Amino acid sequence: MLAGKRILLIIGGGIAAFKSLDLIRRLRERGASVVPVITRAGQEFVTPLSASGLAAEKAYTELFDLTDEAEMGHIELSRAADLVVVAPATADLLGKMAGGLANDLASTLLMATDKRVLVAPAMNVRMWEHPACQRNVATLKGDGVLFVGPSEGDMACGEYGPGRMSEPLEIVAAVEVALAEGPLSGKHVLVTSGPTHEPIDPVRYIANRSSGAQGSAIASALAALGADVTFVTGPADVPPPSGVTVVRVQTAREMLEAVQGALPADAGIFAAAVADWRVSSESGSKIKKDGKGSLPVLEFAENPDILATVSRMGEDRPGLVVGFAAETDDVIAHATAKRARKGCDWIVANDVSPETGIMGGTENAVTVIDEEGAEEWPRMGKDEVARKLAARVAEALAQ
Repeated sequence: MLAGKRILLIIGGGIAAFKSLDLIRRLRERGASVVPVITRAGQEFVTPLSASGLAAEKAYTELFDLTDEAEMGHIELSRAADLVVVAPATADLLGKMAGGLANDLASTLLMATDKRVLVAPAMNVRMWEHPACQRNVATLKGDGVLFVGPSEGDMACGEYGPGRMSEPLEIVAAVEVALAEGPLSGKHVLVTSGPTHEPIDPVRYIANRSSGAQGSAIASALAALGADVTFVTGPADVPPPSGVTVVRVQTAREMLEAVQGALPADAGIFAAAVADWRVSSESGSKIKKDGKGSLPVLEFAENPDILATVSRMGEDRPGLVVGFAAETDDVIAHATAKRARKGCDWIVANDVSPETGIMGGTENAVTVIDEEGAEEWPRMGKDEVARKLAARVAEALAQ
């Protein structure tokens, strides 16, 4: 299953690093090639010579290495692999990944890669359970990073609990799953996400409270099923996931142009909270108060309706078009009417009244409306909503 696959293996600084040598051997037994990268702390436990000898590849250790940069720069190294594996993934490495730090070769490769990342955590049980570590884990999962373990058991430090790195064969199995062709393999899916910002003048704009969390989670879940995802995002609070093609926009008109440029697609998931209106005459300079208490008059123009435009396309219309309806009252009635008005196949409706905490929060409660009726889903994390929706999309495209 791994024949011809190239694995970039980042070995962090923990006692579990000795298992990484066996992991190299196990991966190579199954036909994969392995390129080791060892952190400075990792070299306290395993040597570049031993990793290189088992991998039959050069082991990389330094970011600022003239020879390595001349032969294969860190950008190319990060993208030449089919999968990046971090084992052991220490608390320090997880923190760097979650915080977007890039101050050594390993963390720079993790920031520069456009491939999926699989981590095998290994640390003391108290470190694993620490709120800061769990926040980092939640952030990374939201970014689409895959996890295997940790297992529960005796620690080298003498304590017992979760924090042991998974055994090499368990990691190999996770690698095989990560590289397996999913049900959306070969499918191109377009996802829009986040708000749009419609400028009033150079310092002010019209927007809404969308964080982009649900759209980012959906893109990640689709990519996990093997889809080639184009992710068109407004200026969201949540960063885009790894393993997708990201197109950043600001305004509704820019988003429509990006969507049209990304077509054709097998499916389009329109989760962005696009502003309905824009200021028709944007000021080229900051609008000043006149000192007399008079208010500036803003004239508005209607923004293009991206969902309706795509739903009514001819040959370029995706086979499945999914819209979102964020409502505050009569949710099902308004969403059902929106589906008919826009011409899309499904509408994912949710109640974003302030008391629900959904807009900008970590959970969602949606109802999926299609030609057969409304299917209400229980309240759950946005990542779980995304996985369930992605599975439904895969099932629909398989028919």
